[in-house]
Amino acid sequence: MTGTTKNRRPIGVDLFAGAGGMTLGFEQAGFDVLAAVEIDPIHCATHEFNFPFWSILCKSVAEISAAEIRESSSIGDRDIDVVFGGPPCQGFSTMGKRHLDDPRNSLVFDFIRLVLDLKPKTFVMENVRGLTQGRQREFLGEAIAKFQFNGYKVREDYRVLNAACYGVPQNRERLFLIGCRQGLALPEYPAPISRPIYLKNTTKNLAERKSYEADDLPRAPNVWEAIADLPDIEKHRELFKQDYCLAEYGTPQSDYAKQLRGLVSIESDRAYPRQCDPRILTSSLRTKHTPESTKRFAETLPGTTEPKSRFYRLHPEGLCNTLRAGTPSNRGAHTSPRPIHPKQPRCITVREAARLHSYPDWFRFHGTKWHGFRQIGNSVPPLLAKAVASEICKSLRIESSQPAETNCRKLGDQELLSFNMSQAAKLYNVDTQAIAPRKRQTL
Repeated sequence: MTGTTKNRRPIGVDLFAGAGGMTLGFEQAGFDVLAAVEIDPIHCATHEFNFPFWSILCKSVAEISAAEIRESSSIGDRDIDVVFGGPPCQGFSTMGKRHLDDPRNSLVFDFIRLVLDLKPKTFVMENVRGLTQGRQREFLGEAIAKFQFNGYKVREDYRVLNAACYGVPQNRERLFLIGCRQGLALPEYPAPISRPIYLKNTTKNLAERKSYEADDLPRAPNVWEAIADLPDIEKHRELFKQDYCLAEYGTPQSDYAKQLRGLVSIESDRAYPRQCDPRILTSSLRTKHTPESTKRFAETLPGTTEPKSRFYRLHPEGLCNTLRAGTPSNRGAHTSPRPIHPKQPRCITVREAARLHSYPDWFRFHGTKWHGFRQIGNSVPPLLAKAVASEICKSLRIESSQPAETNCRKLGDQELLSFNMSQAAKLYNVDTQAIAPRKRQTL
């Protein structure tokens, strides 16, 4: 491409960063995400573990300024190439009631405020597809108009992208709103590189199915291809007490699994290599199921839902259903249903969920299942974020180089993955009630 800048890593800022799914995807596309903002101290600690060489700011986006983001990171007065993030979406989710006046939706306008104050060349806002439906489109139109009034072009042909179209073994649809400063070229949406898997008895979205098949795209990796080579946790009783152990991996069933294990070099992957021991299985704390639950899970056919728990049993040849975070009971919900393993009568582990979400094996999550699943369910699959970020690079005419193996980065202190809310809040000097405590219920 004429005028392409090579070997310069563009600068990014992640708002609503969580554990770092979008941060990782943009890093894989070649960005240095020098600042990330996240209100939850436990998420901040996990983010810091995985990206210790960049700044994590533990604060609400409603209470932070553009100047503070610049001054609290290495950005300083440099021009920012992209600001991205996914404002909390509970007020728009099709899973429940939707309200334009839901106070959680005001964070969308804090995202807009920070984009306008940081003045990046481009921005990417991710949200649920519910924002494109019914009266919610009015809210989306209002957001687009505010960007346009303040010097940004926005792709009004906004799209909902399915992670399964970008090499992820999960059926997960999300809206991406993309814009850029006036005078710059609007980034395109990434073209699909894979097609969703439709099992033989599936008739849902028949027109969509035919359109993907007509494109003659390779199918997305299936569930078993994604997780088959992971060690059998049933052989490791120590995983009832800790989330890691030395274990024997199997033979990868796909290039996808090889990629996540770091066994192959991907030319398009611009992420810094991480220092880790590939013999150690992590994020795999086991669940103590009752004999009754185990029996029900065993009797549930792959690709169907267990009647009592409403847990979906993964089909080895299909896609994972959308992994959801769940919320504390004081937010009106409980732990989100966790899929049942396709070949064993148990729920999947956090690591298995991470594989189905396209996280590499070096990426770690909080040591508890509650926080680990929440961190995955709240995040954008890295490979989906990477596909979007790569189009941002193309529009900016930037081609980052792949970091050398000698530029391997250390992960953070493992203690960061074990903090409870009080300990994490103390680390970042924030109120322990910044995130409402989880309220357990006796069932």
